[in-house]
Amino acid sequence: MRALVCESWRDFDALEVKDIPPPPLRPGAVRLAVEAAGVSFATQLVVAGKYQRKPPLPFVPGTEVVGRVLEGPLPAGTRVFAVLDWGGFAEQAVADAIHCVPIPEGLPHLAAVAFPISYPTAAGALLWRARPGPGEWVLVLGAAGGVGLAGVEVVRAMGCRVIARAGAAKHAALAARGAEVILDSALPFREAVREATGGAGVACVLDTLGGPAFDEALRCLGDGGTLVTIGYAGGGIPSVAANILLLKNIAVAGFNWGSYVGWSPGDGRERHAPRVRALWQQLMEWWAQGRLRPELHAAYPLEAFREAMAELRARRAIGRVVLMPAAGGTRLSLHADAHHPGAPDRSGETAGRITPTA
Repeated sequence: MRALVCESWRDFDALEVKDIPPPPLRPGAVRLAVEAAGVSFATQLVVAGKYQRKPPLPFVPGTEVVGRVLEGPLPAGTRVFAVLDWGGFAEQAVADAIHCVPIPEGLPHLAAVAFPISYPTAAGALLWRARPGPGEWVLVLGAAGGVGLAGVEVVRAMGCRVIARAGAAKHAALAARGAEVILDSALPFREAVREATGGAGVACVLDTLGGPAFDEALRCLGDGGTLVTIGYAGGGIPSVAANILLLKNIAVAGFNWGSYVGWSPGDGRERHAPRVRALWQQLMEWWAQGRLRPELHAAYPLEAFREAMAELRARRAIGRVVLMPAAGGTRLSLHADAHHPGAPDRSGETAGRITPTA
């Protein structure tokens, strides 16, 4: 099978597409024909050996896929989304059956790649850590990225109010998702948040960025508020002086979805499986109600993996970027008007059309 292979710790662009044997099937797992695999900033850290969890070399990166079951305890032919240990950037992958969820009719399969990791990361951070109440304000940093855009929708599904921060070119997409206040990521934002909340501050900050925005976001919290840190795409891992937590009566919490799907020491995937699957069920219910609309920014054939990562590095993406291991030379991209706020709001569809390009 064709796969993107990491043979030694290296830059993502130095990976190679090779023909390798399919992965062996293990007990309790299914073999999938991979149709789409999500590309993320974290993948760069994994292949460079800088992530907290290091796969055994050589390995195939990729931890979130959509595919069809070829063999295993689930019916052959079932289309599922799945979270993996690794191995997604290949024509075939093996996933634990407990981490495979059948894709409901009407949910576009490429866009569904947002559900293994992006949506549960946002939902777990909000529902399990911060727990904002109905009507309370939530500030989402990096709001147009994969997890950030999912966070905007989850906040709305919870009955909370959204302040979204992203680049100006992405504001229309956030308005279409129901963000009430949209801030330019090129500008300071503390005073804008204060004004929007009538001086009270926000109940929660969903921070996908880290870096310099962390300190300013911490000061946007209202009394009893919580900042949940879930990633560092903005560069730099921030630190916090404990006295501000005491003086402002606020909290900083971390959320690592990987801890619940077996990526942490001790491997608690079986223990956490009921809670994980219940969260996925909640997300599927919200999707069926039209509250979640997973966004596909672009899809690339496996050989164009460098182009896919370049789209993320340049921060052009709104929603998810995927690789299609079985797609040959096909490339899919959204039209320039895909995120127009006047676009029809169809439950479960991406916000725009998808067109094959050369």
